[in-house]
Amino acid sequence: QVQLEESGGGLVQAGGSARLSCVASGRIFSINDMGWFRQAPGKQRELVATVSSGGSTNYADFVKGRFTISRDNAKNTVYLHMNSLNPDDTAVYYCHAYVKLELRRWFENYWGQGTQVTVSS
Repeated sequence: QVQLEESGGGLVQAGGSARLSCVASGRIFSINDMGWFRQAPGKQRELVATVSSGGSTNYADFVKGRFTISRDNAKNTVYLHMNSLNPDDTAVYYCHAYVKLELRRWFENYWGQGTQVTVSS
């Protein structure tokens, strides 16, 4: 199977920055899209940003101009650089990857355990 290990969450002051990282490991043949989702208390999980294996990016409107997603294909790692954070960004951030395992002919969705980001006002 695949493990997605996130790091970089924590407590940040409003207006500050943070960087999240997520490393995928396991019997991986290839990874298509990677991305970040978030879920605030009492709300549904929502897309933050995605990046394709070719580097094409997609952002939710509420993070455009503030967050930047990137990935290192050689390291099976995706990053989320977050700037100008505000209390509304407080949530658990989940890493996602669309992965094809060795000896499989299809891609499957995998999720990390989540990392808490708390923005204080």
